[in-house]
Amino acid sequence: MAAPGLFDDAPGRVPLAERLRPRSLDDIVGQTAVLGPGTPLRRAFDEGIAHSMILWGPPGTGKTTLARLAAAAFDAEMIAISAVLGGVKEIREAVEQAQAHRARGRHTVLFVDEVHRFNKAQQDAFLPHVESGLFTFVGATTENPSFEVNRALLSRATVYVLASLDTEALRGLAQRGANAMDCTLAADACDALVAWADGDARRLLNTVEQVCSGRSGEIDLAAVKAALGTAMRRFDKGGDAFYDQISALHKSVRGSDPDASLYWLMRMLDGGTDPEYLARRLVRIAIEDIGLADPRAWRVALDAADTYARLGSPEGELGLAQAVLYLAIAPKSNAGYVAFKAARAAVEQHGSAPVPPHLRNAPTQLMKDLGHGHAYRYAHDEPNAYAAGENYFPEGMPQQRFYQPTPRGLETKIAEKLAWLAQQDASARDNAD
Repeated sequence: MAAPGLFDDAPGRVPLAERLRPRSLDDIVGQTAVLGPGTPLRRAFDEGIAHSMILWGPPGTGKTTLARLAAAAFDAEMIAISAVLGGVKEIREAVEQAQAHRARGRHTVLFVDEVHRFNKAQQDAFLPHVESGLFTFVGATTENPSFEVNRALLSRATVYVLASLDTEALRGLAQRGANAMDCTLAADACDALVAWADGDARRLLNTVEQVCSGRSGEIDLAAVKAALGTAMRRFDKGGDAFYDQISALHKSVRGSDPDASLYWLMRMLDGGTDPEYLARRLVRIAIEDIGLADPRAWRVALDAADTYARLGSPEGELGLAQAVLYLAIAPKSNAGYVAFKAARAAVEQHGSAPVPPHLRNAPTQLMKDLGHGHAYRYAHDEPNAYAAGENYFPEGMPQQRFYQPTPRGLETKIAEKLAWLAQQDASARDNAD
């Protein structure tokens, strides 16, 4: 059952975001992928089929609202606990309440907000009660449940992914909130509020309430700017938003799109990520995705990191931007990265193969007597400084070709050199036969 006062419309006592909280699935905006007609969750709500679930999404996307609506749809009592404030004591009390509900013939929906903050033992405490059907478990999290929710609990719940609200949904919600405050929003004022909200409905309505409080009539852009101050975009420095955005930056550079690359760099800087981390990531990109196709890219990335270390923010950030542009337009090759992984796999496959005698060091007479260094061919004494036909791999291990240069950038010349060396080896083998 909904808690008393849950939908209390008294404006003096209830925040605007709570007053406008959806009372039905049809009132929820921006989640058609999860709640549209015919979707599994919509059918479960419409048919009253209770099942445990994990609601995963950014702040202000309706996770708590869905949990409350689930209790009504499943004709169940609702118990809500927060993993931020709660612990074993709160879990035990919730179980006791659910048992009391069952004794009265009532089912329970247990809503756990920020479930990822509970440790493994605390999450495990829910398992026997989920399995026994004592309650339907509904967890909400802003973090990837694949990493933050125990596998056993995850296997007993369906994960539903909620998306940040898009611009149109937020515009409609902002105007609705303003109307509830006896105000209207000028178009540019509404756009500023939507940008500030960054997909978060709760944040939007809280800000609309702040801007409209004590005012009436149309709210202009100046009033919004005065209320907001310096806007900061949402950026989760430790969660999925961080990894998604750094992935977007890396892939934009790899895809040779300088404009998109620069956008994602500025998006992360604007959100508060550590510029030194970004500098290190640019060095990695230069090594992994450009390599010997343009060795200067590696140097440019290192110089950008050094520039930031010397200048700091904001001046040093321009060095990072210049590096991103260079890396994006540089010729691309992952041949070195592929060779690195192939060589590592070969080492694991062939184990600790001994060094061939002719490649061993021989600093003492005993070592020379044992054959160390015997028959070694000193490359500088060979024609073209190349010992054609020589084998540098362990005995019994087939010669490998880990590095396959691409036909791009400097690697075009490297490929020509390697082809010429291969011809010398072939001629040497033919002469030996």
